[in-house]
Amino acid sequence: MSSARSAAAICIGLVSDEPIRLEGLAYILEQSSLPGIPRLLPIAGSIDELLEHPTVEYLLLDLHSAKDGIEVLDAVRRARPSIRLIVIGPEGNDELVLESIVAGARAYLDLNADADAVRGAIETVTAGSIWAPRRLLSKLIDRLLKGPDTSLTNSRPHLTEREQQVLECIMRACSNREIARQLGIEERTVKAHVGRLMRKTGTENRTELSMRAMALPIKPVPVTMERRRIDRSKAGQERACD
Repeated sequence: MSSARSAAAICIGLVSDEPIRLEGLAYILEQSSLPGIPRLLPIAGSIDELLEHPTVEYLLLDLHSAKDGIEVLDAVRRARPSIRLIVIGPEGNDELVLESIVAGARAYLDLNADADAVRGAIETVTAGSIWAPRRLLSKLIDRLLKGPDTSLTNSRPHLTEREQQVLECIMRACSNREIARQLGIEERTVKAHVGRLMRKTGTENRTELSMRAMALPIKPVPVTMERRRIDRSKAGQERACD
């Protein structure tokens, strides 16, 4: 393999004890052509070998091949904090999905994931976002919101109901246009919400915002307060139109 090809490719380490699954994943990655990113280059090996590989930026890990499961994800993150993890595990285990993401995984794919799902996960993760079903991202945010108070309590930002909705969309890698369409608001309004979210969380981009949401419990403003603010805003608009 030429150095030119290696330089033009994103190297993704593959870890699995199942030869057929390993071959299938390698084939999917080699055949993938994703807009805006270089060619994908799969490299199979053990976790230790791939962590030593300087060009491996992403690690696709079959949890069935990891004896210690979540502990392995923690160990990988400590050994190579910059590496982005994608895990494959059993279907229907929501708790394992949540634990995997909290442990550092950027995406969770079940064993029955098809080629489109694998490509979608890779595209989302290479863009710096999180890949998981919407219902689970909601559960993740809810879990953090309901987390016990810690020494970080005083620095926990308060989010309005709408800001929480926008944050959830950001964690699903939605664009401002997609968020506007889903929430029924103007795109400029979405931009304003994103700006406020970044100021409240001390982040500089959407990727940092997503990771901050996972790392730090965020307390929402009570819905009644948010609705009062909306009512005042609507009343002001109506007066302006009179």
